[in-house]
Amino acid sequence: MGYLDQKARQVRLLRAREAPRPREFDRLRERAKARDRVGSLEAALRAGDHVALIAEFKRRSPSAGQLTEGERPQDVALMYHENGAAALSVLTDKPDFAGSLDDLRAVAKSVQLPALRKDFIVDIAGIFETRLAGAAAALLIARILSRLELKAMVESAKEVGLEALVEVHDERELERALDVGATLIGINNRDLGTLTTDLEVTDRLAQRVPGNVTLVSESGIKSADDVRRVRDAGAHAVLVGESLLRLESEARAKRTSELSGVER
Repeated sequence: MGYLDQKARQVRLLRAREAPRPREFDRLRERAKARDRVGSLEAALRAGDHVALIAEFKRRSPSAGQLTEGERPQDVALMYHENGAAALSVLTDKPDFAGSLDDLRAVAKSVQLPALRKDFIVDIAGIFETRLAGAAAALLIARILSRLELKAMVESAKEVGLEALVEVHDERELERALDVGATLIGINNRDLGTLTTDLEVTDRLAQRVPGNVTLVSESGIKSADDVRRVRDAGAHAVLVGESLLRLESEARAKRTSELSGVER
């Protein structure tokens, strides 16, 4: 069993213990629906004449270890904004990434860019929690969700004014994402079973994505040349985290500017 399968099992067990009761669930939905609207992630990724950069904040990762010790998420987000990022991504998983919804709230409050919540979301309550934390969109990983679960989450996200970035890694997952009506799809170049990365995944899958779908290439992007490669494959945007967060502040700002400066 690979990393992602083990992680999904752990998350499902934890969420089952913490699941809200029916009345609490209904209140959560109504609060999410009443939340002030935020900017559209998909619109931000389609705007402008450059390949859009979704720049990520995460404290650590299983593959890279500690990344942002002592840094405040809102400060990193502000630097990203000042250097051309079109949107932000925040890892909120605690056990493996040391994140939290508080990190997402801090970013959403401090920077006027749409924020994506990255986590292992396996239930509709997680969609509502994401909306309440101020995110514009939630990441949904196709591999850990059945078709019915994925469809229900995409529909629930729409109900409360949240966008869904459906993440895929192979042809079967891409077909399922399209089948449930996803209009915002992320191709993860990292195999979350083995944690290996290859940009050829975007090269291969992008040609199967209809032109009306906004396409994001995720993971393994380290340079402007990498951005050009996935752009030429069909990506409208890139999501970059570790290759930025491994750098010291000055170099990180410079790299952010380089990655956000590639013309469409």
